[in-house]
Amino acid sequence: MLQGFSVLPPTNLATGAVALQFGFDRMTVADTIAAISTPPGEGAIALVRISGANAIEIADKIFRAKERPSQFASHVQHFGEIFSAENALIDQVVLSVHRAPASYTGDDLVEISCHGGTLVSAKVLEACLRAGARAAGPGEFTERAFLNGKMDLTQAEAVIDLIRARTDLALRSATEQLEGRLGDQIRKIRDELMALLAHINASIDFPEEGIEPDEDEMLCARLDSVRDEISALLATADQGRVLREGVRVVIYGATNAGKSSLLNRLLGYDRVIVSDTHGTTRDTIEEMVNFEGVPIRLLDTAGLRASESELEREGVARTQKSLQLADLRLHIADRNAPKPAHFNGATTDPNEIVVLNKSDLLEDNDWKDFPALRISCVTGDGLPKLKEEILVRIRQHNLRPESAVAINIRHRDCLRRALESCDRARTALGEGLSGEYVAVDLDQALRAVGEVIGVVDVEQILDSVFSQFCIGK
Repeated sequence: MLQGFSVLPPTNLATGAVALQFGFDRMTVADTIAAISTPPGEGAIALVRISGANAIEIADKIFRAKERPSQFASHVQHFGEIFSAENALIDQVVLSVHRAPASYTGDDLVEISCHGGTLVSAKVLEACLRAGARAAGPGEFTERAFLNGKMDLTQAEAVIDLIRARTDLALRSATEQLEGRLGDQIRKIRDELMALLAHINASIDFPEEGIEPDEDEMLCARLDSVRDEISALLATADQGRVLREGVRVVIYGATNAGKSSLLNRLLGYDRVIVSDTHGTTRDTIEEMVNFEGVPIRLLDTAGLRASESELEREGVARTQKSLQLADLRLHIADRNAPKPAHFNGATTDPNEIVVLNKSDLLEDNDWKDFPALRISCVTGDGLPKLKEEILVRIRQHNLRPESAVAINIRHRDCLRRALESCDRARTALGEGLSGEYVAVDLDQALRAVGEVIGVVDVEQILDSVFSQFCIGK
C-alpha cells in the first residue's frame, strides 16, 4: 500500500481541512474513503464520493429519503437530504449507489451531488467522515481501481493525462491509453518475453525431458522482434513529452527586433509590454498556445547584446539557457536595419527558423536575397506562413501523427532497462553462452516491462503515479 501521502494537498483545501480536524491518515485499501471530487470553489454542483466496504452503510446513516441507500438499485439517482451527526439538515442532494464490482473503483461506491458551495460540500464530507469514512489521499480512488483490476497502471496514468490535456492530440492520446492501447502493446511484449524465458528455463531445468532450446537463429529472430517492438515504443517518448508538456519554442534575437511583438501576435493578445527602448524584456516569459492541436510553449527572451547592466546580463544568461533546452528556435531580426555580423548565411539547422520582422518597412540591402521568413508584427503579414512552418518542423522532428500512443518518462525508464537487458541477452546468444546467462537477462527484461503496467512488485512506483492526482479522483 502507498505511504507518505499528505492529508492536506493544495488541490483540495476543503477535504484537507476536514481530514486534519478529524486526524485521519492514509491507511489501507480495506478502509472506506471519502472526498470531494469536484474542484474547490463555488459552482452549480459539487460531487462527494465514498468508496469501500462500508460506503453504503455510511450513506444509510447520513441520507434520508423514502428509501435507504442500501435498498437502492445500482446506478440509479435518488433525491433526498443529508443530515449531520447532530441531526441538522445540511443540504438537499441527489445520491446514487454503484455496487461492486460495477463501479469506478471496483468497490461499493456512493456519489452525492450537493450544491456547489465551498462550505456546504465541506459539511457533506464532514458528515461522511463522522459516519465512519476517512479522508482519501490524492488519486486513491483511481489507485483502488488499479488494485482491484479495473485498469492497468498505464490506464490509471491516462486518467491524469486526460484531465490535464490541453489539445485535441493530447486528448486523443490520453483517451487511447485509457482504452488500453498502450497496455495491450506492453502485454504483447511481455507475453513474448515470457514465452522465450519459459522455453529456455525448461531446457535448463528439465534436460532429461529432451526439451531443446530453439535453434540459435530462430531464438535470435524472436528476440530481435521483441527488441524492435520496445524500440518503437521508446521512439514515442518525445511525442509523449510534447503532448503532455508542449513543444518548447524559444523566440530570440537582438534587442528591438520584435520578439515580444511576435509573442503577442502568436498568442492573439498583448501579453508582453512592447517598447522602442532597448532591453525592455529582461526575463524569460512563457505562455502556452494551441496550433492545430499541438501544444506549444512560447518563450520570449531578453535581447542579445553586450550590456553594463547586471540585471540585463542576467536576462541574457537566461536566454542562453532557454536556447539550450529549446525544441525549436525562432531567430528574429530587424530587416529594416543592417544585418548583424553573426548572420553569415542561411541556417541549415532544422531546429531553427530565421524570421525577418518589419516587412511593412523598407528592407536594408544587407538582407537582399537572404533566405528567411519575412513577417510584419504590425500588419500580421507572413504570420500564417510562419505558423505553418513551425508546425512542419515540429511534426517532422517531435510528433508521429500516425500514432497516438506516447509513453511517459516512467514508461521510458522501464522500457530502456528492458531493451538493455534484451541487448545483453542477444549478445550472450551471439557469443554462444549457456542458457543460464540468457535467462538472467530475459528475466530482468520481463520485470522491467511488467513495471510499465504494474504486474510486478511496484509499490514504490504507485506512490509516484497516484500522488500526481487531485483528491477525489
